Amino acid sequence: MTVPPSGRTRLRRLPEKAAADLASLHAVLDAARVAHVAFVHDGHPVNVPVACAREGDRLLLHGSTGSRLFRTLADGAAVCATVTLLDGMVLARSAFESSMHYRSAMVFGVATVVEDKEAALRAMSEAWMPGRWETLRAPRAKELAATLVLTLPLDEWSVKISDGDPDDPPEDLDEPVWAGVLPIVSSYGEARPAPDLRGDPPLPAYVASWTP
Repeated sequence: MTVPPSGRTRLRRLPEKAAADLASLHAVLDAARVAHVAFVHDGHPVNVPVACAREGDRLLLHGSTGSRLFRTLADGAAVCATVTLLDGMVLARSAFESSMHYRSAMVFGVATVVEDKEAALRAMSEAWMPGRWETLRAPRAKELAATLVLTLPLDEWSVKISDGDPDDPPEDLDEPVWAGVLPIVSSYGEARPAPDLRGDPPLPAYVASWTP
């Protein structure tokens, strides 16, 4: 499904990098773990890193009831949430033409409080740690009371993707310097057990499936 841009989501510079389909938006958000949420607080701009997860047509944002800034979001502040995934360095034959491979998404809207906190936490857990929720104890009442989950509808957004090769001008092609793309890969390392782990439980199969 393709969504037409609004006045503030239309890409005016390098519009060829825009992706207007929902599948691209979902792919970027699903690969992200942190969103930077910008809003105005007491007349000043604020940008807060927040744990995030997509659930259907909304973005869930995880915070604390003790956070003054997060409570401002809960009061109906207009926000702009962004995520950026860095996929590689583009090494051109000049510093000017060198760039990066990236996927980014920007979502505008007003965040609202999720009343069913446990369901929202389960959705976020499954996005971050698929398979683990069912093995954990249920959240305690005081834990839920300390948690604030907001939802941001995916109604107004833009996606920008850069994935090309170096675009050197013809006059630079004879320069005696290597040019190409250096991919950046993010992955889990070897699982390290907690020093206070008791009973020698085995590494869960779902965790083993996340690691190389």
